[in-house]
Amino acid sequence: MFFSPVWFRDDRVCEATRERNADDVYGYRGRLFRSRMVRCTQTAVAAAPEPRIKKFQVYRWDPDTPGDKPRMQTYEVDLNACGPMVLDALIKIKNEIDPTLTFRRSCREGICGSCAMNINGGNTLACINKIDTNTSKPVKIYPLPHMYVVKDLVPDMSNFYAQYKSIEPYLKRKDESQEGKEQYFQTACMSASFVLAAAPAVPATGGTETSTWDLLSSCRRTDG
Repeated sequence: MFFSPVWFRDDRVCEATRERNADDVYGYRGRLFRSRMVRCTQTAVAAAPEPRIKKFQVYRWDPDTPGDKPRMQTYEVDLNACGPMVLDALIKIKNEIDPTLTFRRSCREGICGSCAMNINGGNTLACINKIDTNTSKPVKIYPLPHMYVVKDLVPDMSNFYAQYKSIEPYLKRKDESQEGKEQYFQTACMSASFVLAAAPAVPATGGTETSTWDLLSSCRRTDG
């Protein structure tokens, strides 16, 4: 069988042209991809914010550990990688820095009152207390005052619950014959624990003691 040299040469030229064109196309795409990657990397590096390191001085003490004494331990947290509330910082410290740190938390919405503690000298809920973004000032966190400490930021709430029960903090009817026949809609004060911690029993006129609980009990509303 006879093959024309002209056709043979044309086939080789066409194949070489296709290969060259393919190399040009892929080469261009490769260069374009690399240039875009470089630009993205440069943009990401340029846009990375400066770390905002905030110091948190946290009360630490475990009464069950022999020889352990109350102390303040300092933790550093980057606010760029942390939520806005003090409870967010405590959770970050426990999860990423020191798993031995102990505190109470539950709803994270200012409803349950579990995360009540003393922050920068004031009794409040850690979940609704915003972190001061001034990095030159540390956040000082203590357990609620005037209460026994179970561990770190966890106070013993036994006395609180006993007193809370004693004042019967719920609505009462003067006519008890209808008791239990319908639901009484009411709200509970979740701030009571740190209010009590800020205002323990103090001497009153006449030498007797009064407390927040006495005031709450005397001001309890009833309906007829």
